[in-house]
Amino acid sequence: MEDAWRKAKRALGLRLCVHVPEEGEGGASERRRRLPAVSAGCRSEVAVTVRPESVPTASDVPVPGVVRRSKSGSSRSSSKRKCAICFDSMRHGNGQALFTAECSHMFHFHCISSNVKHGNYFCPICRAKWKELPFNRSLSSNIPHGRIGVNRTRLTQQDANMALLHQVPNRHQRVRRPHTSEPADFNDDEPLQQPEVLDNLIVRSTKTAEISTYPEVSAITQSSSKDDFAILIHLKAPSANPDQCTDNLANESSVRSSRSRAPVDLVTVLDVSGSMAGTKLALLKRAMGFVVQHLGPSDRLSVIAFSSSARRLFHLQRMSHYGRQQALQAINSLGAGGGTNIADALKKAMKVIEDRSYKNSVCSIILMSDGQDTYNISSNVQGASPDCKSLIPSSILNDARHTVPLHAFGFGADHDSDSLHSIAEASGGTFSFIEDEGVMQDAFAQCIGGLLSIVIQEMRVSMGCIHPGVQLSSIKSGSYPSKVARDGRSGSVDIGHLYADEERDILLSVNIPQSRHQTSALKVFCDYRDPVTGETIKIQGDEVKINRPTSNLPESVSIEVDRERNRINAAESIESARAAAERGALSEAVAILEDCRRTLSQSFASQSGDHLSLSLDAELREMQERMANRQLYESSGRAYMLSGLSSHSWQRATTRGDSTDSSTIVYSYQTPSMVEMLQHSQNHVPSPQGRQRSGLRSAAEKPPAR
Repeated sequence: MEDAWRKAKRALGLRLCVHVPEEGEGGASERRRRLPAVSAGCRSEVAVTVRPESVPTASDVPVPGVVRRSKSGSSRSSSKRKCAICFDSMRHGNGQALFTAECSHMFHFHCISSNVKHGNYFCPICRAKWKELPFNRSLSSNIPHGRIGVNRTRLTQQDANMALLHQVPNRHQRVRRPHTSEPADFNDDEPLQQPEVLDNLIVRSTKTAEISTYPEVSAITQSSSKDDFAILIHLKAPSANPDQCTDNLANESSVRSSRSRAPVDLVTVLDVSGSMAGTKLALLKRAMGFVVQHLGPSDRLSVIAFSSSARRLFHLQRMSHYGRQQALQAINSLGAGGGTNIADALKKAMKVIEDRSYKNSVCSIILMSDGQDTYNISSNVQGASPDCKSLIPSSILNDARHTVPLHAFGFGADHDSDSLHSIAEASGGTFSFIEDEGVMQDAFAQCIGGLLSIVIQEMRVSMGCIHPGVQLSSIKSGSYPSKVARDGRSGSVDIGHLYADEERDILLSVNIPQSRHQTSALKVFCDYRDPVTGETIKIQGDEVKINRPTSNLPESVSIEVDRERNRINAAESIESARAAAERGALSEAVAILEDCRRTLSQSFASQSGDHLSLSLDAELREMQERMANRQLYESSGRAYMLSGLSSHSWQRATTRGDSTDSSTIVYSYQTPSMVEMLQHSQNHVPSPQGRQRSGLRSAAEKPPAR
């Protein structure tokens, strides 16, 4: 029996498919039951035949996607059965109540009732939906026979801890135990790659960021003054180094490739509650496998899995060959069950980051959830919006510089898009809506395509007025913090980090006085840190000068300025429409977007065929369609709008609808590195059944200029 188990372990550890003969069949029987390969990238199958008498049944070791119904003629005695939730023996007469569900599977009553209490109405083994539920009428019904004297408060915590133990259903895989064995401090992170090895391999870029400025018009007559005169500041990050190639990231021998960019400390926070069981969990594992395989040996990864409570699967460790093996093994061991405790998961993720003994120059969190927090969000006023701040660790709320951006992914129709968007916004990260389960890996690929190409950190853009009569009145920079001096003579915007080739637009409103001479309006400069070398780089743009003719000359508004006005107008209209929809006024929300579309169509940029302006119109039309009725808005409209707001406010790509498809008409802010990583994802994974992929955009083809 031990030899058989070793074979099963070895097969699963190598991510192979396992064939197990049906119970009761002879060893020579040709009938086999197929256990699904849950690991990412499993292409081929290798049959590992294990004698039926040496293999536990599904009630002993639940396997997602495998249904093994109990047979009346089974030779296994009830004394050997184990609860599929806590894995303890279910012996009659040992003082614990047993519950037999209508699908014939048996569990400890206190285990399954705790599962149902957290909203899971499906059998943990066969996923059948129950009509008769093991409902506890009082707290005392949670207490097994013989434990009446147990403190009730303590018991509630024990139930939460027990739900945590459910996360490792495949006991034959060697993984770290739940958080009961976790250290008090997470300062056990693996040291960074040796500096003496890296110093000679660091590729120093000779490129710097670019600053361009565009006045609304190039000339104002001498006798005229102009209030709220628009000046656009356009920033573009340098391109990725030639040695940086996403196709080589999975090759550990390519140390130079991973050192031509900044190494990353990444913490992924994964929802493994009961609603993630089955296909969702399998796709999540596949997506995480893609992430693991594309991190370099200088990058470090830690994974937090959460349901009713959270646990760290493994410490922050380098993605060397050994590190990848350990990470994939731990990820593939995950099982689904329990409630959703986002707050506990985020606290643990931040603890991993704050307790680090070593630090890579780039750090980020990825959060994925398909449900709503069932433990921490509450609303004191009936009908009022829940307080999402209770989910966000104070260290994120107090980090004004957004040094650890959290990128949140809402999966499916039942996730809490409001909370996930608020969490991402507070940290300086983005919110993505994964509507189609088949694009989960693409969504992750697009995100890490950006994270693995960060070329700028701590960027601050400053502007100062030159002419004594010019005053800066306002700055429109989306979610980026900005400030204008009291005297109106200067201002600044904190951009933070940028991916390779990313662009940012900042729209200024200035007051221009009368003048007989050319007016030097303002100058723009910025400074930032190179994350690879740690050097501080300062650059300065050209002065913005306004010609002052004696009479008006016919001149069209700058298409760059008009395009940015359209983008800002669309973002503000989306926010107003969402507020109306949340009040229940869907007709008003649709009308707001229709007004915006009309304004866009009349703009100079749209009539000139500007790509961004036309894409904004298509996006607004999509939002109108998703507000056709309340049910549609609740299931997808809200999340789609919030993801769009996140994208426009940060001017960064998010996943929503078909935005990761090359045929999308939605402007997605994708960078070449993101497109290349998306191409890698879509070329190396077969399309899920029923999902059609259109032709892929060439990795060398850059998104249209803005």
